[in-house]
Amino acid sequence: MSKKAVNKTQGEAEPAPARPVREDYEAQLRLLQIELVKLQRHFIRCGQQILVIVEGRDGAGKDGSIKRIIEHLSPRETRVVALGAPSDRERHAWYFQRYVAHLPVAQELVIFNRSWYNRAGVERVMGFCSEAQYEDFMLAAPKFEALLVDSGIKLLKYYLDIDRDEQKRRLAARLRDPLSQWKSSPVDAVALKHWKAYSHARDAMLTGTHTEAAPWHVVRANDKRLARLNLIRDILSRLDYDGKRARLVQPDRAIAFPFTPDCVADGRLAR
Repeated sequence: MSKKAVNKTQGEAEPAPARPVREDYEAQLRLLQIELVKLQRHFIRCGQQILVIVEGRDGAGKDGSIKRIIEHLSPRETRVVALGAPSDRERHAWYFQRYVAHLPVAQELVIFNRSWYNRAGVERVMGFCSEAQYEDFMLAAPKFEALLVDSGIKLLKYYLDIDRDEQKRRLAARLRDPLSQWKSSPVDAVALKHWKAYSHARDAMLTGTHTEAAPWHVVRANDKRLARLNLIRDILSRLDYDGKRARLVQPDRAIAFPFTPDCVADGRLAR
């Protein structure tokens, strides 16, 4: 859904939100980054633990969005976790074990750039896990996340959604850009070939692991600027902190919205 969004009440297409010009985008981003600094001061003072999971297809803009979130935050209390392929030892451990070591402690914000949901996405599609391992994960993930929330961790889960044409364009641009080629991988090379399989895996993942304790939120990411601004707004809107400018942090619900099971059928996710 790159150019039109669905109007559920009227059943008619409506124009997508206008892309902000660079000057306006940078001005809005600066204001939101000031709010992020306020948030950090608050959770450091209160000893809170915040965990943000950012998932999405290859090329969905996860790296760029996370970069803007952490750009002006204290590196001592901010960590980005982007784990590579598991070692032989890790493959024989409890699946969640290597992620536990990276969970936030008091006063920390941790962002997972991909997470344990690799098992429900790339591992399932590419055959890197068995069907039994996948089914075990889908049963265990909601219980694991409930334990995290019960322990006091504030957990936010986001899926950045792009359509097939946009993914194709971004992956091709990545290969041409010598500064971005490090992002390319053998999995990227077959991402488009497995588009439908990834769509089915996404739908099953969101539906099966969306819980009251740890709900999913979707960000339409065809436009990187709108995605970044509204991802930050949504994060800020869901966390309490002193001095919040409530109107400033309200996301555009045509861009960032809570996942519900009917999202799978009503056209709000890229097919």
